[in-house]
Amino acid sequence: MKGAQAPVVVVGGGVIGLCAAYYLAVAGIPVEVVERRHVGAGASWGNAGWVCLSHSMPVPAPGAFGHALRSLGRPDSPLYVRPVAEPGLAAWLWRFGRNSTPARFRRGYQAVADLNRPTFDLFAGLADAGIDTSLTRPGMVHAFRSPAAGRRYLVVQREMAPGRYVVPDDVVIGEAASRLDPALSPEVRAAYLVAGEGVVDPARLLAGLRDALAAFGVKVHEDTEVTGMRRSGDAVTAVRTATAELPCRAVVVAAGTGSDRLSRMLGHPLRLQAGKGYSFSVDLDPAPRHALYLGDRSVAVSPMGASTRIAGTMEFSGSNNRLEWSRIVAIARASRHYLGAWFRDPDDLISAIRDPWVGGRPLLADGLPLIDRLPTCGNAYVATGHGMLGVTLGPATGKALADFVSRGRRPEVLRPFSVHRPAAGG
Repeated sequence: MKGAQAPVVVVGGGVIGLCAAYYLAVAGIPVEVVERRHVGAGASWGNAGWVCLSHSMPVPAPGAFGHALRSLGRPDSPLYVRPVAEPGLAAWLWRFGRNSTPARFRRGYQAVADLNRPTFDLFAGLADAGIDTSLTRPGMVHAFRSPAAGRRYLVVQREMAPGRYVVPDDVVIGEAASRLDPALSPEVRAAYLVAGEGVVDPARLLAGLRDALAAFGVKVHEDTEVTGMRRSGDAVTAVRTATAELPCRAVVVAAGTGSDRLSRMLGHPLRLQAGKGYSFSVDLDPAPRHALYLGDRSVAVSPMGASTRIAGTMEFSGSNNRLEWSRIVAIARASRHYLGAWFRDPDDLISAIRDPWVGGRPLLADGLPLIDRLPTCGNAYVATGHGMLGVTLGPATGKALADFVSRGRRPEVLRPFSVHRPAAGG
């Protein structure tokens, strides 16, 4: 196969890669997907499953860098840095600190919120196409232990709300706050509801996307690691694996935290770090009716089928998937202030929870995704760095990137996510 007859090869079988492959297939472009492990094996599987417009904010918010420094030696901190001898982490954290300014935070928030605008329409389109997205829209309750904390957070969300999403005028305080959702405890003293925010079961969404790709005849190569790229001039002509060479008309790197290794093969290293997140499932009584954001502790709670998924933390401890049980305990302890004493002692957690999970979420130092064509290759594209917003931004990223690949012109909404911004290049 040569030129236009060859497929676009998407490297990465998470929600970003599968969405990109789906919209390319919808556009009539032949596609193949290559995944190092199995579909959804990375950060896509165990996340909170939120599909939300109001949580479009980048991680490096004002004060976040100081919080990260204070977390040293405190594994119960929501944003935790564990000192490791890993090249590049210290320099990355310094750049993270430089991006934690009010002006950069507002610019990043606006850019992601604009990319996020068509999200629910895109999910509706997927459902209309017969894909089991599992999306429900129960709304999201933001819960806090003090009215001051709740109002501070609401101000941040309200700033980007006009024309994008709707937030209430004020928080509900006192005893009425905990009545916004049956799962909330009386310790919640301030809360507000953002109506219409959604939740998916990530496993069902990924399975639905994979079924849709199969219907288009898209081949998904699982347990297949990319070992190299064959180039001719400034173009990639094939993706090499341990067992085969896959000819391609273009390549899309959407491999999460593994994207840096792949982009280096194309002559453009990325400044990615893995922000590790944790989650587990539990049966709560009463179970939440809404998605819950436990604001003072940055913990996400999602009704997911017959159970509840609790997720949280942003841990910088190097590129590994080592599950630290103390982090699971920290999330569970934090949740008790909002959900009541659903367990008595940390030793009870071994039997009380199911599916403890850890996964590395790809992050750049400015907290924004990277969705662009690589400058070193005319037909190589990258889509990574979505942090905690991979499920929310999957369809929007996939659609915009597919338009970029098929038309050869970068959509305006992708301009803030360029490889040429300082946080993105080597």
